[in-house]
Amino acid sequence: MSLYEQRKKRVTQIGSLPLTDPARAVEYSLQHDIPFLPELPLRGDAMLSYIHKPGELSCLREFKKHRFETVKVQVVGPATLILSGYERDEALLRIYRHLEVIFDGLSAQEVILFLDEPALGQAGFAFRPLWDAIFKEFPAIRGVHVCGNMQWDILFASEIDIVSFDASKYDITLYYPRKGKRIAWGINDQGQIKDFQTGDLITPPCGLSPHRYRSQDLPGVWTLLHQAASALES
Repeated sequence: MSLYEQRKKRVTQIGSLPLTDPARAVEYSLQHDIPFLPELPLRGDAMLSYIHKPGELSCLREFKKHRFETVKVQVVGPATLILSGYERDEALLRIYRHLEVIFDGLSAQEVILFLDEPALGQAGFAFRPLWDAIFKEFPAIRGVHVCGNMQWDILFASEIDIVSFDASKYDITLYYPRKGKRIAWGINDQGQIKDFQTGDLITPPCGLSPHRYRSQDLPGVWTLLHQAASALES
C-alpha cells in the first residue's frame, strides 16, 4: 500500500494555476494533502509551451526547497505531443529531458507521476507502449489525466495505477469496471464523486488555467476539495 493511502491523503490538483508568483503558487500547493508541482501558464508554463524548453518551469526551484512524503508531478503525455505534430522519438526525448530535471534533487519518499493527455480519445495509434517507456525510466505511482471523453476501458485495461478524469462531465464507473484502478475524481461539486475507494484522489476537473480562473478563485477551489474529502470521512 502506498504512503498516501496509508495516511488517507486524498486532495491534490492537476498543476496549472492562474498565478505569476512562484512562491505564492508553491505556498498554495503545500496546503494540499498531496502537494503538486505548480505550472504557471502566465509565465510560459502552458503544457505545449514548457516542452520547448524541457525542465524549465517557473516554480521548480522554489518547489525543490521542500521535502515531501508524497508529491505529485506531471508532464504533457506523448500521445498529446504526437497529436500536436511531434515525431514519436522527439516527443519521448522531450518528456525524458523534462522529467530528468524534475526528478533530479526532488526530495520525496513517494512520487505520483501523471501524464497529461487531454485529447487522448483522438489518438488513432498505439500509445500505451509510449507510456510504458516513460514509466520504466521514472519509477513512480503511474497516473494518466484525460479531461476529454474517450473509450475509458482502454485506460482501465492499461498498466497504470490512477485514472484522472473530469467527473463533472462523465461517470466512467457507470459503464466500465475499474479492474483495480484508482481514480482521481475531477469535481466542481462533491456529489460528482460516485464510487470513492481506497487510494482514490480528489482534484478539480482540469488545471486551473488563467483562461478560466482568477487568483481569487483559488481559496474556493481548495475549500471545495477539502470539504468533499471531509464528507467521505463521515
